[in-house]
Amino acid sequence: MLLNINSKVLEKLLAKVIPAVPQRTPLTIIENFLLEVADGKLIVTATDLHITITAYINVDADQNAKIVVPAKLLFDIVRALEDTTINFEIQDNKRLKLKTDKGVYHIGFESPDGFPKIPEVSSKRTLTIEGAHLKKLIDMTSFAVSKDNIRPAMQGMLLELSPDGLKVVTTDGHRLVKHLSKNFEFEELEQYIIPERANSIIPKIVSDEKVNMYLEKSHLQIDVDNISLIIRLIEQSYPDYNAVIPQTNEHLLMIDRAALNFAVRRMLLFTTSTFHQSKVTLSKDKLEISAEDIDKGSSGKEVIPCEYTGEPMSIGFNTAFLNEVLNHIDSETVVFKFNSPTKAVIVLPKEQKESEDLFMLLMPVRLNS
Repeated sequence: MLLNINSKVLEKLLAKVIPAVPQRTPLTIIENFLLEVADGKLIVTATDLHITITAYINVDADQNAKIVVPAKLLFDIVRALEDTTINFEIQDNKRLKLKTDKGVYHIGFESPDGFPKIPEVSSKRTLTIEGAHLKKLIDMTSFAVSKDNIRPAMQGMLLELSPDGLKVVTTDGHRLVKHLSKNFEFEELEQYIIPERANSIIPKIVSDEKVNMYLEKSHLQIDVDNISLIIRLIEQSYPDYNAVIPQTNEHLLMIDRAALNFAVRRMLLFTTSTFHQSKVTLSKDKLEISAEDIDKGSSGKEVIPCEYTGEPMSIGFNTAFLNEVLNHIDSETVVFKFNSPTKAVIVLPKEQKESEDLFMLLMPVRLNS
């Protein structure tokens, strides 16, 4: 015997680790779990070379071992089992035997020698943060991460430690989101870029309790209970986002966020699948939003009460981008600051929390003549 473990306990453990297993890779060794039994612990590791997840659990084991097994096959077998005890046994023919009260299953395994070395991250720079707040930061900003691989730095989320506080910034060149958490203070400016894929994994692993983040130039490590997540950071210089923030947007619009958001969603039904363009016309006490799909012969228009201080203006937006911006503001009233139909628009919640500051920027699109 190698070890005994409950199937549902093992399933929960493997589910935490399997997000790091790549779906397609020419390096077949990383399609596997690294299983290690040592001193009464089962330690499971997976990596795609950019993200490494390790999780452990105490088990009933009578020997130590270290092997590499097909990740998806083991996970699928364990998920398919009812709530039962699994007995693991290593056999001489490089087969791992799994025995339950209803059946016997065999999986081939390999030597761990070819499995990538797990990165070691220094604990010199430690950031302690509430898990709930970290998940909130990712949720509020990740939608604006760039999908364009021409500028790798923008394919991640900027984590900026500054004397002002903890800043999180994302931009794809069409939208920019900046969130400042004021209840942090750092002596010097430091920047770390977390890749987009990691932002989809962190919320699945982190609880709402405090977590420690260990930061260095090339890697970030997050430890939560019995799980360790190591992320290879994007080692690029992030664009100077402050340089694109306009200073002269003096035309102010205040409008009910929910009313505008629902109207924008309806206008999406009338935009073309390529451009998603809608037209916004501003006057003193009303906003008119309209969209038209000429190919389908469909169009829509709505009028919403508002407060606007500025010259009448018509401006175009990518309706999908405008919808995402509004979806990530939780204030009842949203504030827009305009300059002209061709300049970036500042979008803010009217009500900000005392310890937080959310800032968004949205580029307009040229209206069809």
